[in-house]
Amino acid sequence: MMKLALISALAGSATAFAPAATRSTSSALNAFSIDNMPGALPPMGFFDPLGFAEKADEKTLKRYREAEVTHGRVAMLAVIGFFVGEAVEGSSFLFDAQISGPAITHFTQVPDGWDALIVTFIGASEAQRAQKGWVDPADASYDQPGLLKDNYYPGDIGFDPLGLKPEDPEEFDLMVTKELQNGRLAMLAAAGFLAQEAVDGKGILEHFAS
Repeated sequence: MMKLALISALAGSATAFAPAATRSTSSALNAFSIDNMPGALPPMGFFDPLGFAEKADEKTLKRYREAEVTHGRVAMLAVIGFFVGEAVEGSSFLFDAQISGPAITHFTQVPDGWDALIVTFIGASEAQRAQKGWVDPADASYDQPGLLKDNYYPGDIGFDPLGLKPEDPEEFDLMVTKELQNGRLAMLAAAGFLAQEAVDGKGILEHFAS
């Protein structure tokens, strides 16, 4: 079960929590800068202690934001995977209910042959995301690796099955900020889960129960 959760978490970089279509009306899209990027909240404001954003141009800022929102989505799914994977261990119909222990050990307990399926699934998802947002390397300058398309808003891969994406630019920026904040928290939580389980070999739910 944990392996499927990890599949979902990794694939989330291409399929989860994204607003629907490319937004051409957003002010942030037309002028992506540290002055109008969503995600800054008091009391921290625009948190950039090492000055990465100040030294970056608009295209680099968009790559930074794409990386942040993608990692945040993966982390949110990973946190869910920790809880679900450990909650159903030993009782799931998958793999004869033989997977047990801390969530970080579930992946290695899954029978051989699933790795190829996972790699294929992730590769297809990432390829789709690249086609949506990235300039073809053949059309980009050698000194601009990973160049995003001008009309691509970071994280906006066109996935919005419930139609939640606001039409109003201010409401859209607010939703982006909420997603970023939840993703940032999830990244810290996932890192904490990994570290805790690696240190003492106990599952997260086991810690909560003790």
